Order: sequence, then C-alpha cells, then structure tokens
Amino acid sequence: MSRPPLPGVRPVPLIAVAHGSRDPRAAATVEELLDLVRRARPELPVRAAYLDHAPATLAGALAGRTEAAVLPLLLTEAYHSRVDIPGALAEAAARQPRLRVHRGATLGPHPLLTAALERRLAEADVAAGDPETAVVLVSAGSGDHRANATVARIARAWSRRGWWAVAAAYASAAAPAPQAEVRRLLAAGAPRVVVAPYLLAPGHFADRIRADTLAAGAAAVADVLGAAPEVASVLLERYGQALRAAERSITA
Repeated sequence: MSRPPLPGVRPVPLIAVAHGSRDPRAAATVEELLDLVRRARPELPVRAAYLDHAPATLAGALAGRTEAAVLPLLLTEAYHSRVDIPGALAEAAARQPRLRVHRGATLGPHPLLTAALERRLAEADVAAGDPETAVVLVSAGSGDHRANATVARIARAWSRRGWWAVAAAYASAAAPAPQAEVRRLLAAGAPRVVVAPYLLAPGHFADRIRADTLAAGAAAVADVLGAAPEVASVLLERYGQALRAAERSITA
C-alpha cells in the first residue's frame, strides 16, 4: 500500500489508464475498482482514463494538472504499456510542458492477483489448490511474446498451490486457445477442468471465453478479476512505488 500524505500536503492525483471497450460493463467495472481505491484513500484524487473507446483520454484526464501518477490498469507489459501510454504522455507533455508525471508499472504480475483469481474461483465453488481440479488461466493474448510468456510463468507458479495442473491459454493472438486447452486437460485425465480469466473487466473476450470453454467441457468459469480488493491493493502499491521512484530520482 502507498504511504499516507503528510498533514497539509495534497497527495499527487492518481490517473488509472485502462484499455477501454465499447461494452459499457468495462467502464462500469473500472469505476467500481476505483471506488475501492477511493474508500481506502479518501484524500486521494482518483480518475480513470482510457486508451480507446471511452472517455476520458489520458491527455484529457491530465489537462489542467501540474502533477499526476499515471498507472496502467493492465495485467501485463505489452504494446499498450510500452507504446500507447508513452505516446499519450508525450502528447500531453507537448501541450503542458510543466506537467510532471510519475509513470507506474502495470498491475501484473503480482501475488495478490493470484489471490484475486482464487477469490473468483471460490465464488464459482472451486476450492483453491484442489488436487482434483485443473485450471486454465486465460489472458486476452498479445502479439508480444513477452506478455504471453509472463502469463505462462504465472500459470507455472500457481500450479505449485496443489492443483492437478494449471495451464495458460490465450483468447487471441497466441496459442493455445482456451477451449483447446480445456479439451487437452480432460483428455490427459484431469478429473475436472475450470477456467480462470486473467482479465480485468467483462466484455467480448470474457463472454467468448465463457461460452467456448463451457462448450468444450469446463466444469466452471470464474468471473473476471474486476473490482476485487486485491486488485485495488495492487493499484495503490503501484502508486506508492511510482512516487518513491520519483523521490529517488530527485535525491540521486
């Protein structure tokens, strides 16, 4: 968690940048998540921005500010965090030369996100670490192989919790597809297979994953991470890290 501000010192505003979606459920979920952050830190100005499909843009959210911490609401480092957000920040800096931005890291990977995945599975009546259950961890997928490799590493680490197996799958841009992985695990002898979407918000990918994997034989599909308290805690941790990095750069 980030440190509380000193008395009389206004905290640096937090701008959380999500991908954005045409599905209104996505923006509603982002606001639910940020409401958790606001309740944990009521003195902290918190606002959402979106890379596409929804207002406000990052440049719009930064307009009129002199300082802000910009935190990606993204689960892995990929194109959006490496290209889109820096590009939007460069655009904002050109318009506001005196703007000071503290750029934070993506939410994942983080152990608390694995805890949030287990929370969502528990809500689907799946006990954490059940040795009779195989889990398919499904991310959106990326053209950046490093992002997909990160999801695979999360799956390998999570498998040590005692599950029959944990396997990574990708809804787009990479293989295996989630429904193919469900079938593979069942054919390999898994007593039952469940699906854990490594997605922040509902939308097209989440709906398709649910439909395709249930049709392939999955016993249960958990909800997306959404407004889980663990995700809010990670966001505040990333906020604190961004500010501490700025402090170190000043004193170095």
